[in-house]
Amino acid sequence: MRRTSSMALAVGIATWAGLVWAAEDAPSVDGGNIGAFATSAGALAGPKSEPASATAATAASPAPSPDASSDTSSEPSSGASSPATEQAASAQSPDATAPPVPVNALVPAKQLFGSVKSAAVLQARAIGKYSRGCLAGAVALPVDGPQWQAMRLSRNRNWGHPILISTIERLADESWRYDGWNGLLVGDIAQPRGGPMSSGHASHQIGLDADVWLTPMPARRLTRNERETLSATSMLAADEISVNRKIWTEAHYKIIKRVASFDRVERVLVHPAIKKAMCEDATAAHDDRGFLHKVRPYWGHYYHFHVRIGCPDGSTNCTAQNPPPGDDGCGRELTDWIRRVTPQPPGEPKPPVVSTGPKKPPPRPVTLADLPQECRVVLSTGKPGIPKPLLDKQARADKLIAARAKALAAAKHAHSAHGKAHDKTGEHAKTGAQEETTAGDKAHAAAKTADGAH
Repeated sequence: MRRTSSMALAVGIATWAGLVWAAEDAPSVDGGNIGAFATSAGALAGPKSEPASATAATAASPAPSPDASSDTSSEPSSGASSPATEQAASAQSPDATAPPVPVNALVPAKQLFGSVKSAAVLQARAIGKYSRGCLAGAVALPVDGPQWQAMRLSRNRNWGHPILISTIERLADESWRYDGWNGLLVGDIAQPRGGPMSSGHASHQIGLDADVWLTPMPARRLTRNERETLSATSMLAADEISVNRKIWTEAHYKIIKRVASFDRVERVLVHPAIKKAMCEDATAAHDDRGFLHKVRPYWGHYYHFHVRIGCPDGSTNCTAQNPPPGDDGCGRELTDWIRRVTPQPPGEPKPPVVSTGPKKPPPRPVTLADLPQECRVVLSTGKPGIPKPLLDKQARADKLIAARAKALAAAKHAHSAHGKAHDKTGEHAKTGAQEETTAGDKAHAAAKTADGAH
């Protein structure tokens, strides 16, 4: 048994070492497309690693904190292993044969998607989750439109799914015609092929999210420099839990109401103080409150509102969100959000925390292996323009990930074979014991018969 275990460990280590050597020694790719080498996020991490969390700016209601008092203790089984046996089992574990891929060898997906300058010429599809996916067939919102202007042009984030772009253009036209809004200043939508962004957002990855400033468009065309430096206006009053009624106007209420009333729009994210103002203004105007459940309170969002549409037809791999609650959201939920964003009085300064333990390793970035497989096709279609050094590093990372996956598979196979051998040995021992018991019973019966004869 011990020999079989050692063999499993040796097979895994040898496989891992050989494949890593091959990956590191492999020639770099020719500045072209992203290859479809490794696709398993599980192959990246060690046995105790967890995938990077997707901290999307979704509009879910504030959730209660999880119960931290759950009992994880258990009674020891009658066949509990000794410490020596547990240590040996740990050493034989397949995960022990293949160390995780070093963080510095991975390529953050945001670097790849952030370097692309043009859309993927494919059928328009939103792929994956709002905070973990990509976009095929994107179209750009024109920098200048009849009733809108795109802002922060240097970011190249004025791309979206065609249905979202048409929704923005419709809002620009209707709010100008009917709501007294002079025109939209449009902030971030998505990158040409979606994906994670280098700054500013966890969502906006699949071309279904757009930020619209709460500052109306001026009656002139802004220069490119102004579009980079002009600041949006905060709607908050000094208390930070209500709107400034000298800035907040009926037109603000009307434009948010209008976009929330569009059938394709699932959510409009705003600061809790703005949600509160929308509830108050709907009451004062005796309006139908049917749109208010889509106006969702969330952190930030006091100088712009965030429009999110649902998964479009044809986007079969788009992950939909749960619909918002059916009530208007002006009651307990809003009260809870106002409590959360209420500024707290300054307390006693806390002493600086001095770390005495080992330095924590850097967190693992979101990589291509964490995104839907289709995103590799989206990223590599046509001429994405990704810099060659970045492509070379991604190719090496793919090979390392594939090497670890292969090493794990080899080790698990050997580990499984060891387990079957152990089970077979146990069966032999059990059969032998049964045979010994049977023989003993026969001898006892024969002796008892002899005693009866006497």
